[in-house]
Amino acid sequence: MTTIKDGKRAIAIPARTVPFPSSISEEARTALERLVGEDGAVLNAAFVTPGPDDHDGWLRMKAAVDGQYANALKGLAGRTQSTVETITAGAATIHVATPSALKRPDCAYIDFHGGALVFGGGEACRAGAQMQADQHGVLCYGVDYRMPPEHPFPAAVEDGVSAYRHALERHGPKHIVVGGRSAGGNIAVATLLRARDEGLPLPAGLVLLSPQVDLTESGDSFATHQLIDVVLPGTLRSSNLLYANGADLAQPYVSPLFADLNGFPPTFLQSGTRDLFLSNTVRMHRALRRAGASAELHVFEGMPHGGFGGATPEDRELQEEIARFVERLWMN
Repeated sequence: MTTIKDGKRAIAIPARTVPFPSSISEEARTALERLVGEDGAVLNAAFVTPGPDDHDGWLRMKAAVDGQYANALKGLAGRTQSTVETITAGAATIHVATPSALKRPDCAYIDFHGGALVFGGGEACRAGAQMQADQHGVLCYGVDYRMPPEHPFPAAVEDGVSAYRHALERHGPKHIVVGGRSAGGNIAVATLLRARDEGLPLPAGLVLLSPQVDLTESGDSFATHQLIDVVLPGTLRSSNLLYANGADLAQPYVSPLFADLNGFPPTFLQSGTRDLFLSNTVRMHRALRRAGASAELHVFEGMPHGGFGGATPEDRELQEEIARFVERLWMN
């Protein structure tokens, strides 16, 4: 052990090389290896984000990253069969995707995209809505929520509530499932908190994929998984502060992990053993269980933040688990 500045003991780990596990599929291992240089350096760790007050820097980075997100998601989407139209509800932009084979006309999936609370809108959000519509065979409302630096907290949550109200006017609450991945998991939970606090009925279920529910980054994996997660190798503190815009990072609508989750619907939670947000996910699972909610926790071997890229057996297994969970909700 060693002693750190605040006087508390910590574990001193000698320099070592951490191999990728042989316990995952060959496809998953290849996906991880692509994100590491020949010298073992994590490629994503080379990216430096602007400071929270550097709005011009964030705008430049946002333009570049959103293009990359859109291209990556289009590649995953392949040949989507759903059609999509873009509407507005209040200040919210919503991409409404309709599958070619509409299995349940009365049901809907509301999708909140990821992207560190700053990226992932526009074309990426639109493609994501089509993918969800195709997967579940129902209308998907992809919420293109407003983001900083132009629109910090609480704009995204307000857009989430507007989109949820829009869906409630067209589908009964028991026919709606809300889902969010990464930053979208934050907005999904915060949206339901606001909806509940405003007296709206909650949906049939909630799907949270490695949710960014603690912007204080107080969980254990924020220390233990730095550079182990080759997708998200380090802190998002700068974008967290940009998003919060002076609000307390521990405020429940900002970090929903710290909210009263009483009355929340059945929830599916997913993470991986190499995910920087593993602590977010397991702590959210325990918080939901303490609140009396039904909650499933799925932790995948060797998986970093966001999965293995979408084309591995593990990624397909995750999609099958989500489809099973959602279908069961709509059959009740």
